[in-house]
Amino acid sequence: MQPRETAEIIRQFNQAFEEHQPALLEDLVAPDCVMESIQPAPDGTRYEGYETNLAFWQAMAADRVNRFEVEDTFVMGDRANIRWRFHLGDGSSIRGVSLIRVRGGRIVEALAYAKTPGQSAPLPNDRGLLEGGDP
Repeated sequence: MQPRETAEIIRQFNQAFEEHQPALLEDLVAPDCVMESIQPAPDGTRYEGYETNLAFWQAMAADRVNRFEVEDTFVMGDRANIRWRFHLGDGSSIRGVSLIRVRGGRIVEALAYAKTPGQSAPLPNDRGLLEGGDP
């Protein structure tokens, strides 16, 4: 797989969500596509096959209350990492990343991970670490 081909597929994939054009997804999903969504944490839900994944993604792309914003895309060979922010209709948002694999010009794997609401991880209690000193 040439990175250029993967880049074009991912460009169209992102465009479908950013521009609310679900029809763009029809030729991008492989018959044996596997996708894992971000919910429910920690493992998400696994979706298999063309029809199931296409229906899931088209519903998201058609949604005009919520929207995706692509923050960064990195393509390497047959893989792509998409860093995104999902803006909810209430003004809040979720940040995440999708790890995509392309084969034969279609998406065969899409694993999504997101930051979830909650408390920050605690910092070490050692004052030297907090102030930039030696541990």
